[in-house]
Amino acid sequence: MKRFDCGTLVPGCTWHARAEDQAEVVRRAVEHMRTAHGETIIRENMVDNIKERVKDEENV
Repeated sequence: MKRFDCGTLVPGCTWHARAEDQAEVVRRAVEHMRTAHGETIIRENMVDNIKERVKDEENV
């Protein structure tokens, strides 16, 4: 299981995503960035920053 904690990218945000694979976690995180943080353009470096912060859940 993979996990992304938004607070590692956006300080103070407590949202997180869990899924079996990194691609689904990233998809959910990008959608969260759009809806919760008002990001209208998701640049490649934003996706890279999300990917860098996706962890195996047992290591969280």
